[in-house]
Parts: sequence; structure tokens; C-alpha cells
Amino acid sequence: MTNSVTKGAHHIGLTVSKLEESASFFTSILGWKEVRRNEEYPAIFVSDGHIMVTLWKNKAEPPEFFDKNRNIGLHHVAFVVSSENDLKMTYEKLKNNGIEIEFAPELLRQGPATHMMCYEPSGIRIEFIWPGN
Repeated sequence: MTNSVTKGAHHIGLTVSKLEESASFFTSILGWKEVRRNEEYPAIFVSDGHIMVTLWKNKAEPPEFFDKNRNIGLHHVAFVVSSENDLKMTYEKLKNNGIEIEFAPELLRQGPATHMMCYEPSGIRIEFIWPGN
């Protein structure tokens, strides 16, 4: 195997229909920090200190939503949590804030990894995973 030319992800860019609500999902619910805004695009940049997510406001109305079973593109984005307890607390926080949950924390295959899936306010699938180590 040769050495990879890449060294991980710098940022993920997501087009969203509800810019402020999507940013609030990351900042108010998940505790991320707003890094900056670009009012001209408009866009909001948020980070958990390890990765940045760029939220770009869609231009078309009405927006066209992605179908993970039909379209080519982003199926979901997955974020690591530090512990199984953090995963459970994230689930409760999301549920208490009215975030649509696809499935509650459960074992990934036979475990020990545990994960859950939800939809942020613009409808993008977000997975939270505790690797179990």
C-alpha cells in the first residue's frame, strides 16, 4: 500500500434550505461554534474543533430534496462521539428539540460500535457514532 496523498477531511459543504435552523442544529443543540458568516452567498461556517461544516443556503425555490435511494450524492454524514453515554445524551437532546430521528442508538452490526441517525432541519441525514473503543 502506498501513502495516501490526503490527510483527512478539512470541511464538508452542505446546501441547506433552512440556513439559520440548520446552523442552530449544530451550534445550539450540538454545541459547535459558529466560525464565520458570508452574508453575500449566504453561508454559515460551523466547527466542532475537529472539522468544519459549511452550510450554504440553496438558491432555488422550492428546494429539491435528495432521495438517498434514488440520487447520486451524499447519503449521510457521520460524526464521532466520545462515549456511549454521549451518544445517548445526544439522542435525548435531539429528541427534546424536535429533531426527526430515523433510529435511536443501536448496535452497529454486532457491536461494540453504537450509532443513531437523524435529520437536521433542512433534511440532511446525520449519523452519530460511538466506535466502541
